[in-house]
Amino acid sequence: MNYTVDERGYYGQFGGAYIPEMLYPNVEELRNNYLRIIQQDDFKKEFDDLLKNYVGRPTPLYHAKRMSEKYGAKIYLKREDLCHTGAHKVNNTIGQILLAKRLGKQKIIAETGAGQHGVATATVCALMGMECIVYMGKVDMERQRPNVERMRILGAKVVPALSGSMTLKDATNEAMRHWINNPTDTHYIIGSVVGPHPYPDMVARFQSVISDEMKKQLQEEIGNPFPDYVFACVGGGSNAAGAFYHFLQDEHVTLVGVEAAGKGINSGESAATTVLGKVGVLHGSRMLLMQTEDGQVVEPHSISAGLDYPGIGPMHAHLCEVGRVKFVSATDDEAMNAGVELSRFEGIIPAIESAHAIAALSQFEFDKDDVVVINLSGRGDKDLETYIRWGKY
Repeated sequence: MNYTVDERGYYGQFGGAYIPEMLYPNVEELRNNYLRIIQQDDFKKEFDDLLKNYVGRPTPLYHAKRMSEKYGAKIYLKREDLCHTGAHKVNNTIGQILLAKRLGKQKIIAETGAGQHGVATATVCALMGMECIVYMGKVDMERQRPNVERMRILGAKVVPALSGSMTLKDATNEAMRHWINNPTDTHYIIGSVVGPHPYPDMVARFQSVISDEMKKQLQEEIGNPFPDYVFACVGGGSNAAGAFYHFLQDEHVTLVGVEAAGKGINSGESAATTVLGKVGVLHGSRMLLMQTEDGQVVEPHSISAGLDYPGIGPMHAHLCEVGRVKFVSATDDEAMNAGVELSRFEGIIPAIESAHAIAALSQFEFDKDDVVVINLSGRGDKDLETYIRWGKY
Protein backbone atom coordinates (compact mmCIF):
# COMPACT_ATOMS: atom_id res chain seq x y z
CA MET A 1 0.00 0.00 0.00
CA ASN A 2 1.29 3.46 -0.91
CA TYR A 3 0.48 6.08 1.72
CA THR A 4 2.18 9.05 0.10
CA VAL A 5 0.82 11.50 -2.46
CA ASP A 6 0.70 10.53 -6.14
CA GLU A 7 1.85 12.67 -9.07
CA ARG A 8 -1.64 14.19 -9.42
CA GLY A 9 -1.68 15.37 -5.81
CA TYR A 10 -4.01 12.67 -4.45
CA TYR A 11 -3.90 10.24 -1.52
CA GLY A 12 -6.29 7.62 -2.82
CA GLN A 13 -9.52 9.53 -3.53
CA PHE A 14 -8.50 12.52 -1.37
CA GLY A 15 -6.45 15.59 -2.24
CA GLY A 16 -6.14 17.53 -5.47
CA ALA A 17 -6.21 21.29 -6.00
CA TYR A 18 -9.75 22.72 -6.09
CA ILE A 19 -8.88 26.38 -6.42
CA PRO A 20 -10.08 29.62 -8.03
CA GLU A 21 -8.53 30.39 -11.40
CA MET A 22 -6.67 33.39 -9.92
CA LEU A 23 -4.75 31.09 -7.55
CA TYR A 24 -3.76 28.63 -10.25
CA PRO A 25 -0.42 30.33 -11.12
CA ASN A 26 0.63 30.45 -7.44
CA VAL A 27 -0.21 26.83 -6.74
CA GLU A 28 1.34 25.67 -10.02
CA GLU A 29 4.52 27.60 -9.21
CA LEU A 30 4.75 25.76 -5.90
CA ARG A 31 3.87 22.38 -7.38
CA ASN A 32 6.45 22.69 -10.16
CA ASN A 33 9.27 23.84 -7.89
CA TYR A 34 8.91 22.65 -4.28
CA LEU A 35 10.50 19.21 -4.65
CA ARG A 36 13.35 20.53 -6.78
CA ILE A 37 14.13 23.32 -4.30
CA ILE A 38 13.87 21.37 -1.05
CA GLN A 39 16.15 18.66 -2.43
CA GLN A 40 18.94 21.11 -3.29
CA ASP A 41 22.07 20.87 -1.13
CA ASP A 42 22.08 24.56 -0.18
CA PHE A 43 18.43 24.40 0.92
CA LYS A 44 18.98 21.28 3.01
CA LYS A 45 22.09 22.77 4.61
CA GLU A 46 20.29 26.00 5.60
CA PHE A 47 17.17 24.14 6.77
CA ASP A 48 19.14 21.66 8.88
CA ASP A 49 21.31 24.40 10.37
CA LEU A 50 18.26 26.42 11.46
CA LEU A 51 16.54 23.35 12.89
CA LYS A 52 19.63 22.60 14.96
CA ASN A 53 20.84 26.02 16.04
CA TYR A 54 17.62 28.07 16.01
CA VAL A 55 14.82 25.62 16.78
CA GLY A 56 16.91 23.46 19.10
CA ARG A 57 16.58 20.09 17.40
CA PRO A 58 16.74 17.23 17.96
CA THR A 59 14.01 17.49 20.59
CA PRO A 60 14.33 14.96 23.43
CA LEU A 61 12.57 11.61 23.56
CA TYR A 62 11.69 11.46 27.24
CA HIS A 63 10.86 8.24 29.12
CA ALA A 64 7.85 9.19 31.27
CA LYS A 65 8.41 6.70 34.07
CA ARG A 66 5.47 7.58 36.33
CA MET A 67 3.04 7.61 33.39
CA SER A 68 4.55 4.29 32.29
CA GLU A 69 3.79 2.78 35.69
CA LYS A 70 0.18 3.94 35.56
CA TYR A 71 -0.58 2.67 32.04
CA GLY A 72 1.53 -0.51 32.16
CA ALA A 73 3.74 0.24 29.17
CA LYS A 74 6.99 2.02 28.31
CA ILE A 75 5.72 5.51 27.52
CA TYR A 76 7.94 8.05 25.79
CA LEU A 77 7.15 11.69 25.04
CA LYS A 78 8.56 13.29 21.89
CA ARG A 79 9.16 16.76 23.30
CA GLU A 80 8.10 19.08 20.48
CA ASP A 81 7.00 21.44 23.25
CA LEU A 82 10.69 22.26 23.71
CA CYS A 83 11.07 23.66 20.18
CA HIS A 84 11.71 27.40 19.93
CA THR A 85 8.23 29.05 19.98
CA GLY A 86 6.80 26.15 22.01
CA ALA A 87 5.46 23.75 19.38
CA HIS A 88 6.27 21.68 16.31
CA LYS A 89 4.87 24.36 13.98
CA VAL A 90 8.24 26.09 13.51
CA ASN A 91 9.66 23.06 11.63
CA ASN A 92 7.29 23.81 8.75
CA THR A 93 7.46 27.62 8.84
CA ILE A 94 11.23 27.55 8.51
CA GLY A 95 10.98 25.21 5.53
CA GLN A 96 8.30 27.27 3.81
CA ILE A 97 9.93 30.66 4.32
CA LEU A 98 13.20 29.34 2.86
CA LEU A 99 11.16 28.08 -0.10
CA ALA A 100 9.35 31.43 -0.43
CA LYS A 101 12.66 33.31 -0.51
CA ARG A 102 13.92 31.10 -3.30
CA LEU A 103 10.71 31.78 -5.25
CA GLY A 104 11.30 35.54 -4.90
CA LYS A 105 8.36 36.31 -2.59
CA GLN A 106 8.51 39.42 -0.37
CA LYS A 107 5.41 39.02 1.83
CA ILE A 108 4.02 36.20 3.97
CA ILE A 109 0.47 35.46 5.08
CA ALA A 110 -0.75 32.70 7.39
CA GLU A 111 -3.79 31.45 9.28
CA THR A 112 -3.77 30.21 12.85
CA GLY A 113 -6.13 28.62 15.36
CA ALA A 114 -4.31 28.01 18.63
CA GLY A 115 -1.85 30.70 17.64
CA GLN A 116 1.24 28.46 17.59
CA HIS A 117 1.46 28.46 13.79
CA GLY A 118 0.94 32.22 13.78
CA VAL A 119 3.73 32.70 16.31
CA ALA A 120 6.01 30.37 14.35
CA THR A 121 5.27 32.28 11.12
CA ALA A 122 5.81 35.67 12.78
CA THR A 123 9.05 34.34 14.23
CA VAL A 124 10.57 33.25 10.93
CA CYS A 125 9.39 36.44 9.22
CA ALA A 126 11.23 38.46 11.86
CA LEU A 127 14.25 36.22 11.33
CA MET A 128 14.19 36.81 7.58
CA GLY A 129 13.01 40.45 7.64
CA MET A 130 9.79 39.76 5.72
CA GLU A 131 6.36 41.38 6.10
CA CYS A 132 3.87 39.14 7.91
CA ILE A 133 0.06 39.12 8.17
CA VAL A 134 -1.67 36.45 10.27
CA TYR A 135 -5.42 35.78 10.10
CA MET A 136 -7.00 34.46 13.29
CA GLY A 137 -10.62 33.93 14.30
CA LYS A 138 -11.90 36.50 16.76
CA VAL A 139 -12.94 33.73 19.20
CA ASP A 140 -9.46 32.20 19.03
CA MET A 141 -7.86 35.62 19.55
CA GLU A 142 -9.77 35.95 22.80
CA ARG A 143 -8.89 32.50 24.15
CA GLN A 144 -5.28 32.61 22.94
CA ARG A 145 -4.44 36.21 23.89
CA PRO A 146 -0.78 35.53 24.88
CA ASN A 147 -0.04 34.19 21.40
CA VAL A 148 -1.72 37.20 19.78
CA GLU A 149 0.59 39.52 21.71
CA ARG A 150 3.62 37.38 20.89
CA MET A 151 2.84 37.76 17.18
CA ARG A 152 2.48 41.51 17.53
CA ILE A 153 5.73 41.85 19.46
CA LEU A 154 7.44 39.93 16.64
CA GLY A 155 6.13 42.50 14.15
CA ALA A 156 3.22 40.64 12.58
CA LYS A 157 -0.14 42.20 11.83
CA VAL A 158 -2.89 40.02 13.34
CA VAL A 159 -6.20 40.34 11.49
CA PRO A 160 -9.39 38.98 13.13
CA ALA A 161 -11.71 36.74 11.11
CA LEU A 162 -15.26 37.86 11.91
CA SER A 163 -17.32 35.44 9.79
CA GLY A 164 -18.83 32.06 10.70
CA SER A 165 -17.72 30.65 14.03
CA MET A 166 -14.75 33.04 14.02
CA THR A 167 -12.27 30.18 14.45
CA LEU A 168 -9.68 28.32 12.34
CA LYS A 169 -11.88 27.57 9.32
CA ASP A 170 -12.81 31.24 9.00
CA ALA A 171 -9.21 32.41 9.43
CA THR A 172 -8.25 30.07 6.58
CA ASN A 173 -11.01 31.53 4.41
CA GLU A 174 -9.70 35.06 5.01
CA ALA A 175 -6.11 34.06 4.25
CA MET A 176 -7.21 32.42 1.00
CA ARG A 177 -9.05 35.61 -0.02
CA HIS A 178 -5.96 37.69 0.70
CA TRP A 179 -3.81 35.39 -1.43
CA ILE A 180 -6.28 35.63 -4.33
CA ASN A 181 -5.94 39.43 -4.23
CA ASN A 182 -2.12 39.41 -3.87
CA PRO A 183 -0.94 36.52 -6.01
CA THR A 184 2.46 37.67 -7.27
CA ASP A 185 4.51 38.89 -4.29
CA THR A 186 2.95 36.88 -1.45
CA HIS A 187 3.48 33.33 -0.18
CA TYR A 188 0.82 31.69 1.97
CA ILE A 189 2.37 29.54 4.72
CA ILE A 190 -0.30 26.95 5.50
CA GLY A 191 0.39 25.33 8.87
CA SER A 192 -1.58 22.09 8.55
CA VAL A 193 -1.68 19.16 6.13
CA VAL A 194 -4.67 20.76 4.39
CA GLY A 195 -5.13 22.99 1.36
CA PRO A 196 -4.50 22.38 -2.34
CA HIS A 197 -1.66 20.14 -3.49
CA PRO A 198 1.28 20.48 -2.87
CA TYR A 199 0.63 21.86 0.64
CA PRO A 200 -0.33 18.61 2.43
CA ASP A 201 2.72 16.81 1.07
CA MET A 202 5.04 19.79 1.61
CA VAL A 203 3.98 20.31 5.24
CA ALA A 204 4.25 16.57 5.96
CA ARG A 205 7.78 16.50 4.53
CA PHE A 206 8.92 19.45 6.66
CA GLN A 207 7.36 17.89 9.77
CA SER A 208 8.75 14.41 9.05
CA VAL A 209 11.87 15.38 10.99
CA ILE A 210 9.83 14.36 14.06
CA SER A 211 9.51 10.67 13.16
CA ASP A 212 13.02 10.61 11.67
CA GLU A 213 14.40 11.67 15.05
CA MET A 214 12.09 9.25 16.88
CA LYS A 215 13.57 6.27 15.02
CA LYS A 216 17.16 7.31 15.73
CA GLN A 217 16.40 8.04 19.40
CA LEU A 218 14.56 4.75 19.91
CA GLN A 219 17.47 2.88 18.34
CA GLU A 220 19.79 4.52 20.85
CA GLU A 221 17.39 4.13 23.80
CA ILE A 222 16.06 0.58 23.34
CA GLY A 223 18.12 -0.85 20.46
CA ASN A 224 15.13 -0.87 18.09
CA PRO A 225 13.91 2.01 15.90
CA PHE A 226 10.30 0.78 15.92
CA PRO A 227 7.83 1.52 18.72
CA ASP A 228 4.67 -0.53 19.15
CA TYR A 229 2.46 2.57 19.14
CA VAL A 230 2.69 6.23 18.07
CA PHE A 231 -0.03 8.57 19.37
CA ALA A 232 -0.68 12.10 18.08
CA CYS A 233 -3.60 14.54 18.23
CA VAL A 234 -5.25 15.43 14.92
CA GLY A 235 -6.98 18.69 14.03
CA GLY A 236 -5.35 20.14 10.96
CA GLY A 237 -3.00 17.20 11.36
CA SER A 238 0.55 18.49 10.89
CA ASN A 239 2.07 17.08 14.09
CA ALA A 240 0.47 13.69 13.44
CA ALA A 241 1.71 13.70 9.84
CA GLY A 242 5.24 14.35 11.09
CA ALA A 243 5.02 11.74 13.84
CA PHE A 244 3.63 9.04 11.51
CA TYR A 245 5.59 9.84 8.32
CA HIS A 246 8.59 7.50 8.64
CA PHE A 247 6.50 4.66 10.11
CA LEU A 248 3.79 4.53 7.42
CA GLN A 249 5.30 1.55 5.62
CA ASP A 250 6.07 -0.27 8.89
CA GLU A 251 2.74 -2.02 9.36
CA HIS A 252 3.74 -3.53 12.72
CA VAL A 253 3.75 -0.03 14.25
CA THR A 254 0.23 0.93 15.38
CA LEU A 255 -0.47 4.58 14.56
CA VAL A 256 -3.17 6.33 16.60
CA GLY A 257 -4.71 9.68 15.65
CA VAL A 258 -6.77 11.36 18.38
CA GLU A 259 -9.50 13.81 17.39
CA ALA A 260 -11.46 16.22 19.57
CA ALA A 261 -14.85 14.82 20.58
CA GLY A 262 -15.72 18.14 22.20
CA LYS A 263 -18.75 17.72 24.44
CA GLY A 264 -19.40 14.26 23.00
CA ILE A 265 -19.30 12.82 19.49
CA ASN A 266 -23.08 12.99 19.07
CA SER A 267 -23.60 16.15 21.14
CA GLY A 268 -23.67 18.51 18.16
CA GLU A 269 -20.55 20.16 19.59
CA SER A 270 -17.67 18.02 18.36
CA ALA A 271 -14.76 17.95 15.92
CA ALA A 272 -14.50 14.16 15.46
CA THR A 273 -14.37 14.34 11.68
CA THR A 274 -13.53 10.71 10.91
CA VAL A 275 -16.80 9.68 12.63
CA LEU A 276 -19.04 12.58 11.63
CA GLY A 277 -17.55 13.60 8.28
CA LYS A 278 -18.36 12.76 4.68
CA VAL A 279 -16.31 13.29 1.53
CA GLY A 280 -16.31 16.95 0.54
CA VAL A 281 -14.14 19.83 -0.63
CA LEU A 282 -12.84 22.59 1.64
CA HIS A 283 -9.91 24.99 1.36
CA GLY A 284 -8.70 23.56 -1.91
CA SER A 285 -8.71 19.81 -1.40
CA ARG A 286 -10.98 16.77 -1.26
CA MET A 287 -11.16 15.56 2.34
CA LEU A 288 -13.46 14.23 5.01
CA LEU A 289 -15.67 17.10 6.10
CA MET A 290 -18.40 17.68 8.68
CA GLN A 291 -21.31 18.95 6.56
CA THR A 292 -25.07 19.07 6.28
CA GLU A 293 -27.07 17.07 3.74
CA ASP A 294 -26.85 19.99 1.28
CA GLY A 295 -23.09 20.40 1.75
CA GLN A 296 -22.94 23.30 4.21
CA VAL A 297 -20.02 23.10 6.65
CA VAL A 298 -21.02 22.10 10.19
CA GLU A 299 -19.28 24.26 12.77
CA PRO A 300 -16.90 22.17 14.91
CA HIS A 301 -16.31 22.49 18.63
CA SER A 302 -13.32 21.76 20.83
CA ILE A 303 -12.02 23.32 24.02
CA SER A 304 -8.72 23.30 22.13
CA ALA A 305 -8.32 26.14 19.64
CA GLY A 306 -6.04 24.00 17.45
CA LEU A 307 -8.43 21.08 17.00
CA ASP A 308 -11.75 22.74 16.13
CA TYR A 309 -11.42 22.29 12.37
CA PRO A 310 -14.43 20.80 10.52
CA GLY A 311 -12.37 18.62 8.19
CA ILE A 312 -9.47 16.23 8.17
CA GLY A 313 -6.92 16.71 5.40
CA PRO A 314 -6.37 14.32 2.49
CA MET A 315 -3.39 12.43 3.93
CA HIS A 316 -5.19 11.55 7.16
CA ALA A 317 -8.52 10.95 5.37
CA HIS A 318 -6.79 8.35 3.21
CA LEU A 319 -4.96 6.77 6.18
CA CYS A 320 -8.32 6.49 7.94
CA GLU A 321 -10.13 5.03 4.92
CA VAL A 322 -7.54 2.31 4.32
CA GLY A 323 -7.17 1.56 8.04
CA ARG A 324 -3.47 2.39 8.38
CA VAL A 325 -4.15 4.84 11.24
CA LYS A 326 -6.59 4.03 14.03
CA PHE A 327 -8.60 7.16 14.77
CA VAL A 328 -10.13 7.64 18.22
CA SER A 329 -11.33 10.72 20.07
CA ALA A 330 -11.27 12.41 23.48
CA THR A 331 -13.79 14.82 24.96
CA ASP A 332 -13.00 18.26 26.35
CA ASP A 333 -13.08 17.00 29.95
CA GLU A 334 -11.02 13.90 29.15
CA ALA A 335 -8.34 16.04 27.52
CA MET A 336 -8.27 18.57 30.35
CA ASN A 337 -7.99 15.81 32.95
CA ALA A 338 -5.16 14.23 30.96
CA GLY A 339 -3.35 17.56 30.78
CA VAL A 340 -3.51 17.93 34.55
CA GLU A 341 -2.47 14.28 34.98
CA LEU A 342 0.69 14.77 32.90
CA SER A 343 1.44 17.96 34.81
CA ARG A 344 1.17 16.14 38.15
CA PHE A 345 2.93 12.93 37.06
CA GLU A 346 5.83 14.35 35.05
CA GLY A 347 5.97 18.11 35.73
CA ILE A 348 5.11 18.90 32.11
CA ILE A 349 2.06 21.09 31.33
CA PRO A 350 0.97 20.14 27.80
CA ALA A 351 -0.91 22.13 25.22
CA ILE A 352 -4.57 21.10 25.30
CA GLU A 353 -4.18 19.75 21.76
CA SER A 354 -1.46 17.35 22.96
CA ALA A 355 -3.52 16.47 26.04
CA HIS A 356 -6.08 14.82 23.72
CA ALA A 357 -3.40 12.31 22.65
CA ILE A 358 -2.56 11.57 26.28
CA ALA A 359 -6.25 11.11 27.11
CA ALA A 360 -6.54 8.31 24.55
CA LEU A 361 -4.10 6.08 26.49
CA SER A 362 -6.94 4.92 28.72
CA GLN A 363 -8.73 3.46 25.67
CA PHE A 364 -5.97 0.86 25.09
CA GLU A 365 -4.71 -2.19 26.95
CA PHE A 366 -0.94 -2.41 26.71
CA ASP A 367 1.55 -5.17 27.46
CA LYS A 368 4.23 -4.13 29.94
CA ASP A 369 6.93 -4.28 27.26
CA ASP A 370 5.00 -2.22 24.70
CA VAL A 371 6.84 0.93 23.63
CA VAL A 372 4.42 3.84 23.24
CA VAL A 373 5.52 7.21 21.84
CA ILE A 374 3.25 10.22 22.28
CA ASN A 375 4.02 13.26 20.18
CA LEU A 376 3.81 16.11 22.68
CA SER A 377 3.18 18.72 20.01
CA GLY A 378 3.18 21.85 22.16
CA ARG A 379 3.46 23.30 25.64
CA GLY A 380 0.61 24.54 27.77
CA ASP A 381 1.66 28.14 28.40
CA LYS A 382 -0.76 29.40 25.75
CA ASP A 383 -3.65 27.51 27.38
CA LEU A 384 -3.31 28.67 30.97
CA GLU A 385 -6.44 30.83 30.72
CA THR A 386 -8.42 27.83 29.48
CA TYR A 387 -7.06 25.63 32.26
CA ILE A 388 -7.99 28.36 34.78
CA ARG A 389 -11.54 28.76 33.41
CA TRP A 390 -12.00 24.96 33.43
CA GLY A 391 -10.78 25.03 37.02
CA LYS A 392 -10.96 21.31 37.95
CA TYR A 393 -7.42 20.88 39.22
